[in-house]
Amino acid sequence: RLHLVTWNVGTASPPPDVTSLLQLNSLGPTMDMYVIGLQEVNSRITNFLSDLAFDDPWSIFFMTVLSPLGYIKLSSVRMQGLLLLIFVKHVHLPFIRDIHTHYTRTGLYGYWGNKGGVTIRMSLYGHTICFMNCHLPAHMENTEQRLDDFEKILEMQFEGENIPSTLDHDVVFWFGDLNFRIADYGIHFVRESINNKRYNLLWEKDQLNMAKKKEAFLQEFIEGPLQFKPTYKFDLYSDVYDTSEKKRKPAWTDRILWRVKNLCQHASKEGTFSEEEQTISVTLNNYVSHMSYGISDHKPVTGTFGLELKPLLSDPLVTLHPEGEWSMEHDVVISYSAVPEFPSSAWDWIGLFKVAFRHVNDYVTYAWVEDDEISSDKDSKQVYMSAAEIPDTGGEFLLCYYSNNLQSIVGISQPFQIQPNRTLMEKDLTQEENSWMQKPDNLESHNEF
Repeated sequence: RLHLVTWNVGTASPPPDVTSLLQLNSLGPTMDMYVIGLQEVNSRITNFLSDLAFDDPWSIFFMTVLSPLGYIKLSSVRMQGLLLLIFVKHVHLPFIRDIHTHYTRTGLYGYWGNKGGVTIRMSLYGHTICFMNCHLPAHMENTEQRLDDFEKILEMQFEGENIPSTLDHDVVFWFGDLNFRIADYGIHFVRESINNKRYNLLWEKDQLNMAKKKEAFLQEFIEGPLQFKPTYKFDLYSDVYDTSEKKRKPAWTDRILWRVKNLCQHASKEGTFSEEEQTISVTLNNYVSHMSYGISDHKPVTGTFGLELKPLLSDPLVTLHPEGEWSMEHDVVISYSAVPEFPSSAWDWIGLFKVAFRHVNDYVTYAWVEDDEISSDKDSKQVYMSAAEIPDTGGEFLLCYYSNNLQSIVGISQPFQIQPNRTLMEKDLTQEENSWMQKPDNLESHNEF
């Protein structure tokens, strides 16, 4: 289950709550992956430079919301106001590989990143998947420019790298503030159609729908029905369309589309194909806007998808687990084994993480698999961690094996307990007893008062 968000946040700070946006109160099964594409993240030069050195406020915000629920930030990419974040449940980490990011500027003839696209691609259970968050040129008359820019973004992603072209991926998700408008109809007809919830009257004049009928490279992209109000342009903190002097005509600027490669290939051949031949399928379960969010003149849009994959990868490259009881009172041992074809490196490491860790660099400590090795045979190896590195407060942790060659986590342990330091516990108990011994005096003086 994949939940995809696109939102032009208009340089605003994160809202107080995103429970409904992320469907955190949904009664169904939890999401496996969140893909969050933002446009117009505050990119004043001071903000942008500090965001490059540290995580930006939006990334921190979503990590704070999602990490306690068992998601880690798998990857992110930022280009000025464009930000793309991917969060995934721990259990899937060993089956996500070959993660690469890219960005393409199209503003000011390719010199400025206020418009363009940011992309994250990966192999998920052996299938190649690409996520593209785009911000295309604005204004009614720029349809051709929007199409030209998207074609340029498609061509330039991962150019010259040993990675499939965008359209050679098994699945491509294309989303963002695509800025397509509703042509021909006047503002009064558009608003009246919206007020009467007769959105279908506007679909045939939606510039993206019109372009999909003419442009071959767009025809393989699928979109769910636009059964929600156009998401632009609203007065801030309201669900009232633009009342400023410009009175922008409402439009579905914020969109989510997808393309499944094997469907395209089979569709181009004669006849049909059986379900057995199809190794991956994408089902749209929900495509909605979220009217309650008012920090921007755009409303966020979400798509909830089911991805059905016939796993080409079903076993992790590395399995690992902690040996014995763990505490800071003695050095501890980790056992791991790798499949024969695993491309290990001297730069591989095993990290100790709190269960609710945010991203791969959020480790408590780590051990180098070669430098800290203490035993090895054909079936398994052992490495040690120094007692001095083990957290004295204890708690629930897990171990992750990070592959330098694959630039990803390729093995993850079950959660386990680290025992708190006994000396520390005894000290806390002594302090509690001392404070309790003093309480009668306090009570007595209180009564006298």
